[in-house]
Amino acid sequence: MESQRVDTVRDMADVIVLGAGPAGLLLGNLLLAAGVDCVVLERSAEADVRTRARAGFLAANTVRILDRHGLADGLHRSGRTHSICEFRTEDGRFRLDYGSLGRGERHTVYPQQELVGDLLTRYTGRGGRIRFGTEALAVRDADGARPSVTVRGPDGRPGRWRGRYVAGCDGRHGAARRSLPPGAVRRHHRDHGISWLGLLAEAPPSLDAVGYAVHPAGFAGHMARTADITRYYLQCPRGTAPDDWSEDRIWAELELRMRGPLRRGALIQRTVVDLESDVLEPLRHGSLFLAGDAASLLSPSAAKGANLAVLEAELLARALVDDLLHGDSEGLDAYSARCLDRIRRAQDFSQWMIRLLHDLPESSSQHHIRRPCLEMLRTSRAEQDWFAEQYVGV
Repeated sequence: MESQRVDTVRDMADVIVLGAGPAGLLLGNLLLAAGVDCVVLERSAEADVRTRARAGFLAANTVRILDRHGLADGLHRSGRTHSICEFRTEDGRFRLDYGSLGRGERHTVYPQQELVGDLLTRYTGRGGRIRFGTEALAVRDADGARPSVTVRGPDGRPGRWRGRYVAGCDGRHGAARRSLPPGAVRRHHRDHGISWLGLLAEAPPSLDAVGYAVHPAGFAGHMARTADITRYYLQCPRGTAPDDWSEDRIWAELELRMRGPLRRGALIQRTVVDLESDVLEPLRHGSLFLAGDAASLLSPSAAKGANLAVLEAELLARALVDDLLHGDSEGLDAYSARCLDRIRRAQDFSQWMIRLLHDLPESSSQHHIRRPCLEMLRTSRAEQDWFAEQYVGV
């Protein structure tokens, strides 16, 4: 790997990628493989990038994209296919084998930090340039022919990178979004008024399925990650801090809402997630393009975030290659519209899942709507096929 030194304007690349998450690293790999000069700027240290736990459900299309580019070896070696949901409600329990419904597609359970590690190892192994500990501060002159990114290096010194294009894959609060001038994009934001306590437990899964529990005390969710690690979600009052609840209280609430005993273990990670959607339109301002959470943030209720990031990275890589190597700008011109079509579909399903699993603050009659929806999902093959296509599709 090259030195982490940050120079001034001598640092140049055709494509400057902000952020070393799934979108940024997949984009970097695809550009590098095509012979496009690029660099990835990441504010965190390499060890943090390789270990930060995020989502772990990869859609069938995501697996196809990684396969198409020879980036799925680790996934096929260590990932597990999954196709069962179990709903637990006041009217009992039912299971859906969604892999046998709809298009017959399944998820692959593969922790996001493992995928990121695979992409990072491949990128640096090919000689890809990456700068860890380098915080992007602002994107300048995105409406001109030579945009630049001002940065703060690992030693605190300022620097600047110049390029042809900037790919903002640095999240909702990153420099790419912050650098958009007023009026350049429209922001579509919705706060659902619901919060989850996100938990990572050092405990084997208690179900062989994704568990969705609907309970008068609030929602609870169970998602296996590995043979020894389980992700749980627990609805909590807005304003709850990650450490407000003791471990004993958390496990008691999970078992109450899941309606049965669970295999317990140490809680090794806690976060609070406020369920909201936040989408920008368009996903381009001049030579600055947005992908991943910088483009759209959806609630985790339908596990779409990482899958949208991979889809967007492939579309953007193809468009940049066509423009830089072949002088064809059609893909860049169409990038935003193509991504937003998928984002809106994912957003609609995510909001449907929120309504299915929660009593919404603005609707005192939500539970009267929710129970018939769950019954339809339990009994109607047409509803089950629709659910399966939306649940796995991106």
